[in-house]
Amino acid sequence: MKKLQQGIRPWLIKYLALPSDIVLELPRITIIGQLHVYIENHKGLATYSETELKLKINKGFIQITGSGFVLKMMLPEEILLEGTIQEVKFVPE
Repeated sequence: MKKLQQGIRPWLIKYLALPSDIVLELPRITIIGQLHVYIENHKGLATYSETELKLKINKGFIQITGSGFVLKMMLPEEILLEGTIQEVKFVPE
């Protein structure tokens, strides 16, 4: 069944023009300067402090480091972080 899903996903992206981030369950990250990070399609909050945010994604985590972090918005699959962003990295499981 898993092989069938892997074969169907590229077809859906190519022929039905579905967004690849949705079909492949990838996070979408929008960074505005060094001040805001907006992340969609995450699986939940793992760590939050004034200097670090860590979100669960399908194959690991997204880790954001910096200072003065404030969560401006948090929905089940979306988050808006404000502060001074120094680094955004993907951490595999």
